[in-house]
Amino acid sequence: AHLNNSSPIMPVAKSKQRSTLFVFVYLASSAALAVLLSASWQWASARPARMRLFMHDVLTGPGATAVEVVNGTGPSLFGGEPPLRFGHVVVIDDALTEGPDPASRPVGSAQGMYVFASMHDPALLLCMNVVLTAGPYSGSTFTVVGRDNIVEPLRELSVVGGTGRFRMATGYVLWRTASWQLRKNAVLDLDIFIHVHAYARA
Repeated sequence: AHLNNSSPIMPVAKSKQRSTLFVFVYLASSAALAVLLSASWQWASARPARMRLFMHDVLTGPGATAVEVVNGTGPSLFGGEPPLRFGHVVVIDDALTEGPDPASRPVGSAQGMYVFASMHDPALLLCMNVVLTAGPYSGSTFTVVGRDNIVEPLRELSVVGGTGRFRMATGYVLWRTASWQLRKNAVLDLDIFIHVHAYARA
């Protein structure tokens, strides 16, 4: 008698393996697509906001809002006595107003710090919370972080989050110096662009 050694079990097993692989690939692709669509929807549903604020960095007098807490010991970046050096640290609670005049309407404060963080340029590492106390975003905050080369006419810093109306916000700040006296006072012109996500608090 002729014996057939071929087994019908092998094709069935291979078919099951292919089916399992297909289902796995399908589910993984669907999950990845869902994540991409969700991210796209969140960005598309973000509401752009723009505001212009003036920040008053006051280092002198009884009303000083910027305090030098560490005198840098690295290379000198500016002249004067004592000179500004790499490693210099300043903590701030600067007033924010609607216009460049310190007497213009107050809208909040900029609370944080800046560090002279380059050995070759007068460039700051700046990190601050913008705390708004007037206007449609009163009670909300957002955080600004970035590199500020103070001799450049225009700098760009990042908005990296916030609270209240600015929860999970993203954006950037176009940063200009309106006026400045070395080791005294400065007025900064902040042109702020923020995307506010739709699910942030109304």
